[in-house]
This record gives sequence, C-alpha cells and structure tokens, in this order.
Amino acid sequence: MSECILHEDRFFDSDPSIRNAARELYNEAKRLPIVSPHGHVDPKIFVDNKPFPHPTELFIAPDHYVYRMLYSQGIKLEELDIPQRGGKTLGVDPRKVWQLFGENYYLFNGTPSGVWLDYEFNIVFGIKEKLNGENAQKYYDTINEKLQTEEFLPRNLFKHFNIEVLSTTDAANDQLEHHKAIKESGWDGRIVPAFRPDALTNLDNPTWREDIKVLESLVGFEISKYQDFIKALELRREYFKEMGATSTDHGVLTPYTHKLSDGEVEAIFSRALRGEVYEDDPKLFTANMLMEMARMSCDDGLTMQIHSGSNRNHNSVIYDKYGLDKGCDIPQQTEYTNNLKELLNAYGNDTNFRVIVFTLDETTYSRELAPLAGHYPAMKLGPAWWFHDSIEGMTRYRQMVTETAGFYNTVGFNDDTRAFVSIPARHDVARRIDANFLGGLVARHIISLSEARIIMKDLTYNLVKKAYKL
Repeated sequence: MSECILHEDRFFDSDPSIRNAARELYNEAKRLPIVSPHGHVDPKIFVDNKPFPHPTELFIAPDHYVYRMLYSQGIKLEELDIPQRGGKTLGVDPRKVWQLFGENYYLFNGTPSGVWLDYEFNIVFGIKEKLNGENAQKYYDTINEKLQTEEFLPRNLFKHFNIEVLSTTDAANDQLEHHKAIKESGWDGRIVPAFRPDALTNLDNPTWREDIKVLESLVGFEISKYQDFIKALELRREYFKEMGATSTDHGVLTPYTHKLSDGEVEAIFSRALRGEVYEDDPKLFTANMLMEMARMSCDDGLTMQIHSGSNRNHNSVIYDKYGLDKGCDIPQQTEYTNNLKELLNAYGNDTNFRVIVFTLDETTYSRELAPLAGHYPAMKLGPAWWFHDSIEGMTRYRQMVTETAGFYNTVGFNDDTRAFVSIPARHDVARRIDANFLGGLVARHIISLSEARIIMKDLTYNLVKKAYKL
C-alpha cells in the first residue's frame, strides 16, 4: 500500500519564518465559506439531488483536466467512455474505465489535478492510500458505497463543503429551468446563473442563425435588424437577473474592442442573417459586442468578465467527434493594452461599471494587466486561470501583479470547474498559496502580521463578494 496522508503544511515554504506565518494565516481563513462566482457545474444535479451514478461519472467524465492528461499518453477517449456529440457513449464498463484511470494515476504527480484529486480522495472520501492499479477496484467500491448514502447527495455535499454561493455559466438562450426549479424547491442553497452570450455574439459559430431563431422564440419577436438583436439581448439579461445572475461572461479569442458605426454593424448583421460572413466580420462584430455588453453592464449592473486568449478546439479530430470542452484548448499570445483601450476609455472610468479580465498569457501580468487594473477604477484582475490555476501559477500571479495593482485590484479566487467535488480542493489550494505569499511578505517585514490577517480574509472572502456583487 502507498500511504497518502496530506501534510498540514503542504505548499508552504520550507523557511520556518515564512511557514509559521503562512500556517497561522491559513488556519484563520480555512473555515471561511466558499464563494464560487464562476464555474460550470451542472445545476441539474441540485434539482434531482440523486446519488452520483458511480465514481467514473463523478471524477472522469466531467473533468477535461483528467482525460486531457490520459489522452496525451495515448489513451483514447473511447476507452474512457467520454460522451461524444449528442451525448452518445459507447457504454464501456465504468469499472474498466476506473481501472485504467488507477493504473495511470501516477501521470498526475506534480500537477494541480493530482493535488486536487488527492484532496478529494483523502479529505472528502477518507481514503488514506494512493490510487494505483492494484487498489483501483477497492477505491471504486469505497467511493461507490459512499455515493449511495444521504451524506453524499449533491445538496448535502454543497452544505458540507460550506459553499455560500455557486455560480454556473449559462448560454443566453438557456431557459434556466434548473435554476427556476431550485428556487421553487424551497432549498436554501444559493445557485445563480451567469449570462454567457458567446453563441450569439460570435459569427464563427456554425449554428449562429439557428441560435438567432431560438432567441426570437424566447423574446417573442422577429429579429430582422441589429437593434432587434440588441433589444433581445437586453431582455435576456433582464431575465437572468431575475433568476439571480450578478455577472456576464465572454469567452473571446482576443480582447479586441471597437464600437462600429450604426451602418457598419447593421451591414455585418444583415449579411450574417443571410449566411454571408466576410473574413473580418466575426472579429469586428465581437469587438463591437464587447462594447455593447460593457454599455449594458453600466445600465443593469451585471459584472462583466472577459476570458480571452484560448485557441479553442485546437485538435479538430477530437472536436469533430466529441464537440466542445474536451481538453483541446491551447493558450495563445494575447495583447491587452491596445485591444482594451477603446472599451476602457468609454467605460473604464465609470465607478458603476466593473470588468474582470482574465488571461492565459502570463507575460502580460506585469507588463499590461496589472498597470491597467492599477489605473482604471472599473477594471479588476481575475485570478490565475485554467492552465495557471496551480501552485506555481498562483504564486507567479501574486508575484507579478501585486507591486503594481496591489491586492485590492484583484478579485479573490474562482474555481472555474465542472467537477463539483473538486471545488473545496481548489479553494484550499488557493487559500494556502495566498497564505504562503503573505507569509513571505511578513517574514521580510514588508507588511505586518496584523495587516496580513486582514488581507488574507479579503482575498479569501470579501473581495469576491464585492467584485461579483454577491
């Protein structure tokens, strides 16, 4: 047996002066409620509140971090029974999938996925040995048995994890029936939607015209002109707010922003309705729509998030067969200073507006993003995101942005996950890394321990509630 006991000082510096301060700061923050302002957990699990079917469904199927690594080592997604387009699966025995996972668990050593999974197995499920091929079936049985108990029902886990609020991410055309059912059920768990209009604002979307038709059915009028489209989006934002939304989310390749003239945008929109899209139309239309979304946020108060720099679906073979979000997205170089200039000049000085900017290009932290957020009142920096949501990634983030933007132009942490059970693990890592960073500042007498205590609580709890109006 390979014992797996998580050390109480994990991720803290080996220097005792830093480690002691980090431990103290972490212990003061570790029991604070989890505020999860941006993620992708399916709200349906809280409506049904049924046991998770089996460990494979819980740990592997929803987590592209997991099967991305396995795929990189030549394990086919068919072997892992990952749902294909339309939700189709091959019906592979989940025990067989789990065995394959166990035999290859060593691949996750040193990765954030390995850190999260060790926490989930050890802390959430109480298993004190490392997963491997020999104990995989024992692991499966232990987890599966617990999943059938009342304690591990989704709503009870929500409370056990001490989640105060959880935001999902929902398409603009989503009817939010699951959110409505949760509200009507009388359950006091707070699950809120976030408005994501990408399918409607990206003309490269192959189903864009079909999505416009769905939008028409939701708002009850024909969309034949650009202003009809804008009115429809405003109505959808209004509905999302009624269902509890406090934010919008925009996944764009680049953060280019530019307001087109009425004639220019009407011409592009009319062409798109006819199925005629010129080469530059998608870029210009998305740039214009970011400006429109900023304007709407000034009007309705929804916090705007911009996630840019991901080259989506890089592996066309996997995309064609499996569709979106299958671990094929790759970061790319991204420029912010010029691309955001028009938006920030139009709205960045408005203290009623808030835009949170994320990046996958770490080279921009100190060169562009921290100086921008350190000046414009409306702009805040999102936490280390996706490929950088890791021990070293979060450390680099704090090192590169703090001296220019400070702590209070950042917004705490968000887990950005589809894997529900990983939420407490991810937040625990973030709290430990922030405690360690602050401990380093205390040890070097840059800030006092009393100041660090205040900052630690703000980074863990207060900043995220303020930024997302939760």
